[in-house]
Amino acid sequence: MPTRKAKASWNGDLKNGKGNMSFGSGAYKGSYSFKSRFEDGTGTNPEELIGAAHAGCYSMALSADLAEAGYAPEAVTTNADVALEMVDGDPAITTITLNVTANIPDIGKDEFLEFAEGAKKNCPVSKALAGVNIKVNATLDN
Repeated sequence: MPTRKAKASWNGDLKNGKGNMSFGSGAYKGSYSFKSRFEDGTGTNPEELIGAAHAGCYSMALSADLAEAGYAPEAVTTNADVALEMVDGDPAITTITLNVTANIPDIGKDEFLEFAEGAKKNCPVSKALAGVNIKVNATLDN
């Protein structure tokens, strides 16, 4: 499997500096700053990118698990809420809540919820973020 790449640069001190992040594929390039990370400033931040990666990975994992079990997923949409909070005086990602809505014909709600929890445990990004409290809110939208 390929190794994926990303790049970030930062210029200046923490509060007044600014930076840029980009994906090795060229699919994304964006700016970030203290305000975009810790306040409501313009630009992206590492937590937003982690959320996008986690949502994408989780959606794929859930779809794969369902298909492997014989279901035909029509749509899986995941939004990730990444909480950055102060813990013992330092900023930390404490919780990621994955809010998933899926259209999966011929599956019951309880079985769907089991698949949703299983995908949370088996998604490679979830595994990489094992030190973070990961929650799933799953809705079957058939």
